[in-house]
Amino acid sequence: MTKSDRETVHILEAFDLTKCPTSAAALAGCDRKTVLRYVAIRDAGGDPTERPRRQRLIDDYLDKIEELVERSNGKVRADVVHDAHLVPMGFAGDERTTRRAVAEAKEHYRAGRRRTYRPWIPEPGMWCQFDWGQGPVVRGRSTTLFCAWLSWSRFRVVIPVFDKTLPTLISCIDVMFRTIGGCTTYLLTDNEKTVTTDHVCGVAIRHPIIVSAATHYGCAIETCVPYDPQSKGGAESTVKVAKADLVPTSANLLEEYASFAELERACAGFCELVNARPHTETRRPPFAMLAEERERLHCLPREPFSAAHGETRVVRDDQTVRFGSVRYSTPPGHVGKAVWCRVHGEELIIVAANDAGLSEIARHRLSTPGRPQILDEHYPDHVLGEGPRVRALRPVSELEIAFLALGPGAEQWLREAGATGVARVRHKMHEATELAALLGADAIDRALSTAALAGRFDEGDLATIAEHLERHGDAEHLIGVDESFSVQPGTSAWNGLGR
Repeated sequence: MTKSDRETVHILEAFDLTKCPTSAAALAGCDRKTVLRYVAIRDAGGDPTERPRRQRLIDDYLDKIEELVERSNGKVRADVVHDAHLVPMGFAGDERTTRRAVAEAKEHYRAGRRRTYRPWIPEPGMWCQFDWGQGPVVRGRSTTLFCAWLSWSRFRVVIPVFDKTLPTLISCIDVMFRTIGGCTTYLLTDNEKTVTTDHVCGVAIRHPIIVSAATHYGCAIETCVPYDPQSKGGAESTVKVAKADLVPTSANLLEEYASFAELERACAGFCELVNARPHTETRRPPFAMLAEERERLHCLPREPFSAAHGETRVVRDDQTVRFGSVRYSTPPGHVGKAVWCRVHGEELIIVAANDAGLSEIARHRLSTPGRPQILDEHYPDHVLGEGPRVRALRPVSELEIAFLALGPGAEQWLREAGATGVARVRHKMHEATELAALLGADAIDRALSTAALAGRFDEGDLATIAEHLERHGDAEHLIGVDESFSVQPGTSAWNGLGR
């Protein structure tokens, strides 16, 4: 029976005291041979407390197991080793014995190949990391979370977006820098196509626009090494925590977001929460540490990088830009000029350059192809909106010029007469100018307006209306016919017929 560590020490102590195996066995309460065995192990330089390894049935097959583990780079399964290799070789043991042997072989294999890391100690104002995470679904549309954090202060920024395009990325970087109040020296992120276009001999080839954006903000873009927790773990941890608190799952029992604005408010609330509580590593709130780190940050440029405003479009002659196969209207004064279109949540923001710099000129709700977004205030000269176009009057002859000079009533009469199909319009215009010479232009202009409202365009109607207005005043003072009363006899007398 194997002795405990305490019993082994007592046996060796008794032998050192008596120098006799028999006497030591009597003092320790064990057999003389046990004393000789433990003394021999100690004198040979071994560990008396180490349990001797018994012969096992699988020992003859350990070389084969080590070979299979080496060939598979430590990934071979124990059941494959047992069924496909050891059993055909004559191994009679059970699969549990094989699993233990394979686990020991894998542990020995990894012992000499285990990767070690040097702890990364960030400096204030030096590093800012960001990454993308899958966000919740809002009204059937998937969202993405832009998650960034300052490596020294652990200050976090989470921004929801609908896509991961290059303009959206630069816009998020601009919002992030303006949220933290400065620019860091380095921006560390993953090898997205918006950042790294290719790898040549392991060297990352940067996207030229993202390099220009980084130069605009006075920082350098760096990409992390794959499978490197020291350079990637911080941003991935931020994404994991943000998704756990913002994306509805069965674990947090969050309800779906009714709108994108509600998701934005939830992200802002999450950032306030995590930045106000002490971090597990620093034991200080990130808000407090950010105040110190701002002293090491670079100054922000006055204007965002132009690509942050979105994709460039040219305003067409109809004052519209086409974005996503949909036409969106713009205010007057931008035809033929370049503007920037950027999607923010459920809206399209259009930005243009003017004397004061870049400013927003229009904002539309996102639409689908075939449903253009046209605002009436962008077309002040088209008061009817989508109704019939009102053609401007262009008098040519002396009669036309003299008639329209009577006033707005003349124009009203002419348009109504044209729409009604009045005959001999020029002759009646000539009569109106003659009456104006006799009665005055103002009186005839009022008569023309009244005739247009009443729909009276026959011969002599204009003179009759002018005479009536001269005697009784303007038309609005006249008493109209009461439509609720009729002189037509009713049919009540027929109710007694046949009775």
